[in-house]
Amino acid sequence: EGADELRLSNGTGPCSGRVEVKHEEKWGTVCDGDWTIEDAEVVCKQLRCGSAVKALNRAPFGEGSGPTWLYRVDCRGDEATLWNCSHPGWGSFSCPHYFDTGVICSGFSGLRLTGGHTACSGHLKVKQEKTWATVCFSHIDFKTASVICNELECGQAVDILRGTHFGDRHELTWQEEFHCVGNETHLAHCPRMLHHNKTCSHDATVICSGYGGYRLANGSTTCSGRVELLHGGTWGTLCDYLWDLPAATALCQQLDCGVALLIPRDRFVDGNGPVWRDAFHCEGTESCLWDCAQVTLGNPTCSAREAATVVCSGKSGTQLMLCKTFHSQTVPTGVAEDVGVICSGDRQIRLVNGTKRCAGRVELYHDGIWGTICDDNWDLSDANVVCKQLGCGHAIKAFASAHYGKGSGQIWLDDVNCTGAESDLWACPSRAWGQHNCQHKEDAGVLCSEFLALRLVNGNDCAGRLEVFYNGTWGSICSNRMSQLTAITVCKHLNCGDGGEIATDFKYGRGSGPMWLDHIECTEQHSSLWQCQSDPWDPQSCDNRAEETHISCTDREKLRVIGGKDGCSGRVEIWHQGSWGTVCDNSWDVADANVVCRQLGCGSAVSALSEAAFGEGTGPIWLEEVHCKGTELSLWDCPANTLFCKNCDHKEDAAVNCS
Repeated sequence: EGADELRLSNGTGPCSGRVEVKHEEKWGTVCDGDWTIEDAEVVCKQLRCGSAVKALNRAPFGEGSGPTWLYRVDCRGDEATLWNCSHPGWGSFSCPHYFDTGVICSGFSGLRLTGGHTACSGHLKVKQEKTWATVCFSHIDFKTASVICNELECGQAVDILRGTHFGDRHELTWQEEFHCVGNETHLAHCPRMLHHNKTCSHDATVICSGYGGYRLANGSTTCSGRVELLHGGTWGTLCDYLWDLPAATALCQQLDCGVALLIPRDRFVDGNGPVWRDAFHCEGTESCLWDCAQVTLGNPTCSAREAATVVCSGKSGTQLMLCKTFHSQTVPTGVAEDVGVICSGDRQIRLVNGTKRCAGRVELYHDGIWGTICDDNWDLSDANVVCKQLGCGHAIKAFASAHYGKGSGQIWLDDVNCTGAESDLWACPSRAWGQHNCQHKEDAGVLCSEFLALRLVNGNDCAGRLEVFYNGTWGSICSNRMSQLTAITVCKHLNCGDGGEIATDFKYGRGSGPMWLDHIECTEQHSSLWQCQSDPWDPQSCDNRAEETHISCTDREKLRVIGGKDGCSGRVEIWHQGSWGTVCDNSWDVADANVVCRQLGCGSAVSALSEAAFGEGTGPIWLEEVHCKGTELSLWDCPANTLFCKNCDHKEDAAVNCS
């Protein structure tokens, strides 16, 4: 006589379905009007299907056939087999099949993101029994990524990318598609669907924002303390490097704690755990810290005593936050139609017309108007105060003669004469506000040490030796431990497409300046090199010039639909050789449209439309005679004529309507 067996039938895969038991060489069902999650847990464990997600009765997976082998099973949840649970005996009661039980198991016992250099990005894997299975790119969508990031305490979903190509790799792959609603707390709770005919050509890479939470610790109130960020499930202290009032105010507002009043350098700092090296560069208008530019590249390592701290004004409710006043005389306040208040005493400073932050024409906000500064007597001491005030390090150069272009409107200050020690530019001796003998061709500017720029030299804009501008000087970047991901990040940063590789032939020559950085590690979530981890700034970072980095960017094609009501219907357009163009409708059918819809994350195709159904496009017609099978993950994987089409015009532009 054969051993008793257990299976799940008619579900989406081997880990969901109607509960069926083989006894005395015959398959039958389980009947139970009081079927519980503990009963289902034993089934899932016995089948090595992870944990129980749902225990269902009344034939949720259809009515079975054969005998009712088990009736009124009562499990504790830790039994090795279902028939080890308390029950009246095999075949003791013949039950109608519309009472057949069902189970949905998670199918896996854990999930993780691997190979992404941080705990919050990487290739998605789920644990099946003792093996980690790879999840296909085509089996998840953005809602699923949101659930994954939430479950891993990794903040919000940022992106899903096609990961590595499977090729001839024979590794375990997860067989079911996830269809999350987005509000599930665990991936195991999402509905799933099995697709036998779907091929898996790429694995899924998920990128989460990384910070799952922000809080103030060790403070005397809920709105003061040491700044802590949750990263990969671990709370750590934020380093105080370049931490300033605009960044502190963004955090205070995010925590509903008003505005930042003070950054106490010696209070609240006792703590343990990791110290995160990120620096946030805020303009003061952001309502969340993650809206600010984030720079990690080159930042120094910090001890736990060097923690970012803040004292916020407290829960603001609906009260109007008072503006700071830097002078005593009262000036009428301008109110703009009840939508906001401009306080005459609220002075601000900014740099304009530089290509990035920390360089530009100096402008001051006073009496509700932005204006410039005259360059009479403008020197490095004056520029130093500006750079320090903006959290931009020290001044490299004080520019005169409208180096960053002429401003307009008021010229607020003239004959500024700072010592360099002042905390604000308006604390320096100068003529009275608005008194000057200048024109805008004399507008003053500054270049600060924290101004960063990136370029590829000796090739073209998108290929060459990699150089970074820091502390006023262009210098090299070393290639030790650099991955292709970092090269791709450089290409994205320089608007050179989404592909790139480290060139090994050193054809772009050797540098001569400082060798600023080494051990740069970027992840998929980084679109800017400034957000990547690296060693601290050091002009002698490389051992020799042979370690300098040479990069070649390769533009990857992109896809969009135009003219529909949403991003899931419209004229198909593709990006190729630096411009958007259309697809000719010759042989355009639902199989082609299916690939487009799936690539856009828009489900399957409802229809493949021709003859410029969403209007005629412009520019080149990049493809004609597209012949997709319908299973490809990308339109670029389909056979097609890719020559600049001579046989078509824009009256024949192809379009799609996705589900």
